[in-house]
Amino acid sequence: MSVELNHTIVHARDNRESAEFLAHFLDLEVGTEWGPFIPVVLSNGVTLDFAAIPAEAIVMQHYAFLVTEEEFDQIFRRIQDAKITYWADPHGKQPGEINRNDGGRGMYFMDPAGHGMEVITRPYGSGEPIAS
Repeated sequence: MSVELNHTIVHARDNRESAEFLAHFLDLEVGTEWGPFIPVVLSNGVTLDFAAIPAEAIVMQHYAFLVTEEEFDQIFRRIQDAKITYWADPHGKQPGEINRNDGGRGMYFMDPAGHGMEVITRPYGSGEPIAS
């Protein structure tokens, strides 16, 4: 059986703002609005469909994106240029730092709806163990 994730809905206060925010930092295109959704298609074909809902109904979710080292450099530069707060850890205890998990690099930042975004260059468990 071949099972692939095709799309998921991402709740947002303002679906266009959130879609454009993520697309800008990841250097992706915002697709054409379709019904209540603003799509952002990832390079592996998975679509994030941003849907506006009342702010009080949004529950924080976590989205992790695997990128190349070169893409990480570009994303990191855009994050820094925009003065977006970023962390090396998901709990926000290492602000202004990146991590080197599995011999790669990673960072976390928040989108306008309060979702945790993560950018990594190596999948977890694929390389060097985290130093303790």
